[in-house]
Amino acid sequence: MATAVQLEGEYDNTELRRVVRGSITLALIQAVFVVVVSVVNKSLDGTVDHVLTGIFVFIGTMITIFYPGTLTRPRTIEGIAGAAGIGLGATWVFLLLDAFILQTLHVYTNRWREIGGGSIWWYLPVWWMVGTYLSWMGGWILANQANKSGEASVPSAIALVTIASATCGAIAAFTHFPGASWNVPTFAVAVLPGLALANVVSARGSRRG
Repeated sequence: MATAVQLEGEYDNTELRRVVRGSITLALIQAVFVVVVSVVNKSLDGTVDHVLTGIFVFIGTMITIFYPGTLTRPRTIEGIAGAAGIGLGATWVFLLLDAFILQTLHVYTNRWREIGGGSIWWYLPVWWMVGTYLSWMGGWILANQANKSGEASVPSAIALVTIASATCGAIAAFTHFPGASWNVPTFAVAVLPGLALANVVSARGSRRG
């Protein structure tokens, strides 16, 4: 993933070929991270399992958030929508990879069936929404940065989202929000409100195109 998105030349690149290629690439990356996390969960226990799971979930999430934006180089709603489109397309490609490969290889533990009441299909509609949201918000943040300074910095965007998400997760744990605790799932879910908060912060002082 590029460390900086230069927006002096081309930007708001939403050609169909770019969106399709980005969707396929992102879905393959997501599938690899799912397999890696599955192997870690099945092979390790305790603190090591939690730490490695947290690291891989963090990396995979940040790629999902910002990789589409590095392709569309958003500055206006056109590029932001393109980033969201790549996120959505990736969830559909992932559906195919999941149905024909990951489930066939029994990548998921029985925990997924238990959460879904005996079914493992529950998470795919959720992922369609979440995957699109992550890339959409990532596009907004990069566009806000570009409209302020002429270019978008992925590292600073990652730092902003990390701080905002950690803050939301800590608040949830401290206030005993239902289901919240000091664990990976809590902070993974905290990315959702954290992204919205980061978007608001990044928009301060930006010039909308």
